[in-house]
Amino acid sequence: MGTPKALVDDPAGGSFVERGVRVLRAGRCSPVVVVVGAEAARATELATAAGADLVVEAPDWARGQSASLRAGVAALQSTDAAVVCILLVDLPDVGAAVVERVTAAVGAGAAALARAAYHGVPGHPVVMGRDHWQGVLDVAAGDRGARDYLATHDHALVECGDLATGRDVDSPDDL
Repeated sequence: MGTPKALVDDPAGGSFVERGVRVLRAGRCSPVVVVVGAEAARATELATAAGADLVVEAPDWARGQSASLRAGVAALQSTDAAVVCILLVDLPDVGAAVVERVTAAVGAGAAALARAAYHGVPGHPVVMGRDHWQGVLDVAAGDRGARDYLATHDHALVECGDLATGRDVDSPDDL
């Protein structure tokens, strides 16, 4: 992308990290925790200005998605949060309606486990109750966050293809 994805200009305005904060906020997620890596100072500034409640740095961000997942869940361990909604920064057409649908499908209990699907293809966001956090962290490695855990645990697959494509952006041509 030529820059960390958090800093990519969102076609709708602002940056991808700012958009992510707005989507989670509008999707009724609270607190909104943002995990930053590359160019952490700039991403932190943008996330904070957009209304993030907490920004945490994943110092080992270059190891992949699992590093961000670990940092985010660790930040929530000391709170009374029962559920986390994980939204990747590079999903520009996934909006608040998707977040609301997936979170509403499983509720706010510690046993919640769900993920969005787009025309039957699993994607993000992923919603995990506290009962699953350690299990996910036990298997998360490299660029594989919760995927392996979800492959071996029953979870709700919440169809959202009518709301978004769920397509991630990996190059400028994808915009």
